[in-house]
Amino acid sequence: MAGHVPPKAVADAAALGLELRAKFKRGGTDVGVKRAEQLKARRECSDADIAAISSYFKRHVVDKDAKAHEWGDNDDPSAGYVAWLLWGGDAGEKWADGVKAKLDG
Repeated sequence: MAGHVPPKAVADAAALGLELRAKFKRGGTDVGVKRAEQLKARRECSDADIAAISSYFKRHVVDKDAKAHEWGDNDDPSAGYVAWLLWGGDAGEKWADGVKAKLDG
């Protein structure tokens, strides 16, 4: 199965991540930016994309504990928060994990 279209909430989180990254010059990698552009445009995600998104969130949940800046603060966001948004934020985690669970059957 292929062609998983990101929900609007995922696209909105990715768009916010791109805005915050541009404004604060921190958060995410080139890979994260490319993913955010895909999600923001609501371009279809392959099964491999879903696996990568789900895996990202599993690896980066620890970023929520960083203290350099604030998690969830759009006025002084942590780099980890910006990166998290680039991958679709909490909505992206829920969506990717849900799709992956169906794929894994």
